[in-house]
Amino acid sequence: MTVRWAALAQVALVGFGVAVSLVVLFTLGVLGLSARAAARERGAGGGLGQVVAGLCFAGCAAVVLYGVHLIAFG
Repeated sequence: MTVRWAALAQVALVGFGVAVSLVVLFTLGVLGLSARAAARERGAGGGLGQVVAGLCFAGCAAVVLYGVHLIAFG
């Protein structure tokens, strides 16, 4: 039995990249919610922060659902 080190490194690198991207996307969503709350305190609408947060959280959900799809039907 041999280990294909190149394939293992590729999987580890892609996994690390997706994990970092997902954390950044979630962080931007939380930042969008924070911007919305700050805008509402100032009396502004805060709609842009809510849209950014919604898009970021939808992206997070899409990545997670795609991962579940790969595991279930891969």
